[in-house]
Amino acid sequence: MLKFIDIHAHAYRRPVPFVVQFCSADELKARYQAEGVQMGALLPIVSPEIYLPQANEDLLEMVEQSPECFFPFCNVDPRALTNRADAPLDSVLAYYRDLGCRGVGEIMPNLRMDDPRVQNLFRCAEKVGLPVTCDGSDRTEGDFGLYDLPGVPLLEHTLQRFPHLKFIAHGPIFWSEVRRLPRPAMRKTEFLPNGTQVGFAGRFGKVSEEGVAQQLLRTYDNLYGELSDALVFLEDDPDYAAAFLTEFQDKLFYGSDTCQASQPFRLKTFLQELHASGRLGDEPFAKIARTNAIRFFRLGLAE
Repeated sequence: MLKFIDIHAHAYRRPVPFVVQFCSADELKARYQAEGVQMGALLPIVSPEIYLPQANEDLLEMVEQSPECFFPFCNVDPRALTNRADAPLDSVLAYYRDLGCRGVGEIMPNLRMDDPRVQNLFRCAEKVGLPVTCDGSDRTEGDFGLYDLPGVPLLEHTLQRFPHLKFIAHGPIFWSEVRRLPRPAMRKTEFLPNGTQVGFAGRFGKVSEEGVAQQLLRTYDNLYGELSDALVFLEDDPDYAAAFLTEFQDKLFYGSDTCQASQPFRLKTFLQELHASGRLGDEPFAKIARTNAIRFFRLGLAE
């Protein structure tokens, strides 16, 4: 049976009972063994908007204890060091790159994507040769993630400005753009007045008109996609989902975005069902499930 590679997961070295209760590395490792996932990327959270921040060293320690199961990303808040647009964040990123980190993220301060400090972080990541992945938001207060407008023009400007920066799209602000939504607020999860996250608003049905995401993926060689948050916008239309995954098979990765030990691996199941039904061919299925990640992150695993 084909083993998946997960390029987006979270764990705390010592979990705490606040906000999202990230699993421990041992709990995540057990989930991987049960689900048929060979290896996963651990992404540190360093911005304080919703989670308790963690050190890059926590991730490195967890990876050192289970190198056959995990590989690390590093992260740095764009406000770090000097809170200026000329902060030497490249020196920080180069340090962690040389320790084995394969990417930067999950970047999720609640700032505008075109904030000069955020753009400086992207510039520094491009300079040291590390890909980035971000979460997004449709507001600039009371949330987490980089703010962008409908149609994600700030992302497009970033792709234009840093053509050698490999950007791995993640989160509902991007993935909602695979279809034309009737209301911009449907791009983002809903929240109760007390701030509790309650999930996406309703079902989305068939894809009657494609959105901006496809145009960006076709236009920019430096744009890739991690699919954990794409599921809700694709699962109601399996035929279209299969066509989308097939067209962009060389630019897409499996990700679980695991935050809790009990979290189901729904995207993995969906991909397996598309493959078993014959809608998704062997080659695109294998690329998305594992091969793209092995090549992109130079994992040294058998394909």
